[in-house]
Amino acid sequence: MKVSVVLTLIGYLVVPSGAAVLGRCVVAKKLHEGGLSNFEGYSLENWVCLAYFESKFNPEAIYENTRGGYTGFGLFQIRDNDWCDRGKNLCHEYCSALLNPNLKKTIECVKKIVKEKEGMGAWHSWSLNCQNSDTLARWLDGCKV
Repeated sequence: MKVSVVLTLIGYLVVPSGAAVLGRCVVAKKLHEGGLSNFEGYSLENWVCLAYFESKFNPEAIYENTRGGYTGFGLFQIRDNDWCDRGKNLCHEYCSALLNPNLKKTIECVKKIVKEKEGMGAWHSWSLNCQNSDTLARWLDGCKV
């Protein structure tokens, strides 16, 4: 009996959860490679900060906001009502494509979003947590980007 309980517990520890959460430095590297460093004047630190507060670095995150009437997809929680195929589709992309850990489609879409008049202010979490922060440099600490 005790052996089966121990083996069951070990099984829970060994089996991967399936979550695609990326490390901070992995996110920074992918965003840098995708051309977001200083894109539209926003530093890479701003983008990494935003990714953390939107999805905790989970490129497969989906959040349904029933009050706001939209669903957010991926690393930057891109809203379906405007940006992907369930709404106006201004990014000309399937919402499911924004859940890919390679981030290529996501980066293409956020570039379109940030070019709009609100810039990164389109994300309320950026305005609250990243804009005017004096600790942005910490988002790249130890990362080779």
